[in-house]
Amino acid sequence: MKNLEFQNVKLKDGFWGFYDRLNRETVVKSVYDRFLETGRFDALRCDWKEGSPNKPHIFWDSDVVKWMEGVAYLTEQKSEPQWEALVDEMIQNIADNQRADGYFNSYYLSIDPSKRFTNRGHHELYCLGHAIEAALAYQRATGKDLLLNCVLKYVDLVYKIFVEEQSAPFVTPGHEEIELALLKLYEVTKNQKHLDLARFFINQRGCNEKDLAFGYTEHTQNHLPLRELAEAGGHAVRACYLYTAMAMLAKTDDDEGLKAACHRLFHDITNYKLSVTGGVGADHRGEEFSYKYDLPNSDTYNETCAAISLAMFAGEMQEMEADSKYGDVIERVYYNGFISGLSLDGEKFFYTNPLEIDRKKYARSTYQPICERVKVFSCSCCPPNVVRMLASIPRYAYTVDGDTVYCNQFMNSETTLSIGGKDAVLTQTTNYPNDGKITFRYQGEPMTLFVRIPDWCVEYQGATEKGFAKFNLSDGDSVTVDLPMEVHFIESNPYNQDNSGRYAVQRGPIVYCMEEIDNGENLRDVTLLEQGNLRIATEEGIPAPVLYLDAERRPATDRLYSLKNETRVPFTARLIPYFAFANREASDMLVWTMVK
Repeated sequence: MKNLEFQNVKLKDGFWGFYDRLNRETVVKSVYDRFLETGRFDALRCDWKEGSPNKPHIFWDSDVVKWMEGVAYLTEQKSEPQWEALVDEMIQNIADNQRADGYFNSYYLSIDPSKRFTNRGHHELYCLGHAIEAALAYQRATGKDLLLNCVLKYVDLVYKIFVEEQSAPFVTPGHEEIELALLKLYEVTKNQKHLDLARFFINQRGCNEKDLAFGYTEHTQNHLPLRELAEAGGHAVRACYLYTAMAMLAKTDDDEGLKAACHRLFHDITNYKLSVTGGVGADHRGEEFSYKYDLPNSDTYNETCAAISLAMFAGEMQEMEADSKYGDVIERVYYNGFISGLSLDGEKFFYTNPLEIDRKKYARSTYQPICERVKVFSCSCCPPNVVRMLASIPRYAYTVDGDTVYCNQFMNSETTLSIGGKDAVLTQTTNYPNDGKITFRYQGEPMTLFVRIPDWCVEYQGATEKGFAKFNLSDGDSVTVDLPMEVHFIESNPYNQDNSGRYAVQRGPIVYCMEEIDNGENLRDVTLLEQGNLRIATEEGIPAPVLYLDAERRPATDRLYSLKNETRVPFTARLIPYFAFANREASDMLVWTMVK
């Protein structure tokens, strides 16, 4: 089974059409402007001098090439000559400053060329990994191969240093990403060295003394050989990029040991370490996975990049076996913990994504997450990651196995397929996630369509196989799946003590939250009434419904303690999609609330 290339899926209007336009018209320019202001693009000239502004950083190259990758995806769908010209200029700067042996890193070439490949934590291989992905995307979109030729030369150098000579003081990257990029490169080039280098980095991880000398063993997933891993640990972004590569190599090599490890890791994440919003990496100390069931709310980390990396891992796993649980996780990430990293106007971003904001508590805490999105971060990995993910959002929509097609994600779209060696078209018409009606119209040779029935849709009455409804389609056929979209109150496992006695509100794939600006102070004292009035409203500026529910809270008092009583003040609570919080002004926010 293979995920259908996202380029085969043409988005129309609807929820993801809104974000597609927002990305093309606003987000890509917003990121460009901030990177221009902060000197990230100028750094590619490798001419920074001491005393000049905007000193290059070790990871700036990765910021730039992720943005370039996003531009490539946008360009492939629709010509963007102004962005293409700028990318060409940046690529020329890389080519002009690349060393004869293939090395390129703007930080080291500007600051201290003699120190290259001496610090395992300094992101050189991570930057190269993202450059590989950008080069592949840009070559496919434009036919231009200058950046691809640059990275091919650089990969040859890395192979020589790390595999043949083993002359670097470390063996594997401190920040994983190059592994999955090399496997993507191998798919295109079929160059055995590219596959062997990916294998080398994966097989050597956790198996050598050189890397241990750099410390941070679990933080960088270096504490065990990868086939022995049973629990997700360490830096969440690094981890899920690595797990993605493990799944890719497991399929390429039919490696049962890697497959088993991937299944264990996916189970551990989704059963013990996943926020209801799809966020991962709850521990802000090190941006790491915490222990089982430790999913705090106000001081959770849940980096936007971590949500993206989890979707990537799940996307590779859904090629390994037909099971709706992978699409369920991708959907939870997509509609909640990923797009919460972007403001509704497309100009500001969150690095971390808390499930509760208590500004008074933050004011007295050593950990103070921001309560309003900002235009740029000093560590700005998330904004360009949002650009490239939004530009390729249908990448996990369909999985194809011969004449069998699995629909994993729902989006208003027209998809081109090859069935029985002939072109086919599958049109999906839906207002999802506003409602659960999805109509498929098919033109082509006979095929079997499996449609994912989401795990939240417990009211669905039809037969399913591994979470999919099955339909046999011939030319001209249409079929409609109507998913009942009730409001559900979600509870946590009892071991997740932060949420004991509390519930998250979910309708379809959307998790909801309350903001102080709508519901007054002391959000934690609000109780929603399960049997009360409910109104579902479509409101301008938010591409998913808003909920109005009957609620109550205790009256204000000047007494610190009182005897238990039943006096309550009724009111109507306004709940907005979690992804839409913090788009007006600084305000307390709450996901997990009381219900009766």
